Amino acid sequence: MYHKVVQQIKPLGFTWETRDPFLFCVHHNDHFPAGNSQLGPAASLSGRYLGNDFTPKDGWRMYHGETVPGFPAHPHRGFETVTVVLTGFVDHSDSHGAAGRYGQGDVQWMTAGSGLQHAEMFPLLDASKPNPLELFQIWLNLPQKNKMVEPHYNMLWNESILVISETDARGKKTTLRIISGSLKSTKVPAPVPDSWASDPENEVGIWIIKMDPEAQWTLPAASPEVNRTLYFYQGTEITVAGITVPSYHSVELMAEQDLSIINGPAESYLLLLQGKPINEPVVQHGPFVMNRMEEIHQAFADYRLTQFGGWPWSRTDQVHPANIGRFAKYADGREEKP
Repeated sequence: MYHKVVQQIKPLGFTWETRDPFLFCVHHNDHFPAGNSQLGPAASLSGRYLGNDFTPKDGWRMYHGETVPGFPAHPHRGFETVTVVLTGFVDHSDSHGAAGRYGQGDVQWMTAGSGLQHAEMFPLLDASKPNPLELFQIWLNLPQKNKMVEPHYNMLWNESILVISETDARGKKTTLRIISGSLKSTKVPAPVPDSWASDPENEVGIWIIKMDPEAQWTLPAASPEVNRTLYFYQGTEITVAGITVPSYHSVELMAEQDLSIINGPAESYLLLLQGKPINEPVVQHGPFVMNRMEEIHQAFADYRLTQFGGWPWSRTDQVHPANIGRFAKYADGREEKP
């Protein structure tokens, strides 16, 4: 019966509720216009609250950017960001001198650990046509023993991400992009060394699921302790364990049973987040996530004193030259391209 599997169904807002070990998820979906010479929008910015523009006027937002959309330099401590870019590009710069441009299916997995500043800007690289951007940013908590580890990031390039396709009895396909975790006997490597996801026993899964119209697929069971949520973010409707779910809703699930999913008449997209909970106190204040309020106070004090390494870039909304393509430059000087 569905009530033994489906715990709760909720409409999705701009930010999405998550469960331990996750802290937060946001779905950015902006229809940016053509870019200008500064890699910002070749369009009027009048009527926008520049510096804090979260209203989707004309189908896009500037966020905290004033010239280029995005999030200029800001600090983090005590957790991880997983940024999954489906369409468009992100320019990364941080206080350790690392940089990168990623997008079009790439994933950046960043452990903030003891603290760093980073900028996440959305360069509009095409001057001749619109620059759509769609991405998820997922915050994954760190256990107390790893909250003060050295900051680290790694790129999961689109070309290297595991894609699995399964076909039902009527020839309809369900395709899964496995960013973290395992499906049946297929596992992906640990993304970064200190993550809760680096231990397979924690069953951390981040999957993007695409279903053909009227496709049927069974989500395999996980351990009973696992918190599992499906986010149905594009399509018309799906049927989950016998209950119809409209688009842009989340479904909180019991993980220990296989789950039948039947898609409706349109192509559908879902994000799955799952993992065993860390089961530690969570105290969050803005960009800092610790276990005790005293640690939050210490994070603010440390940031005021050190700026988590300072800011080595000429601007807080740093973007890279338009013509350099996708790349990663790490704090140790290594450079990498897809």
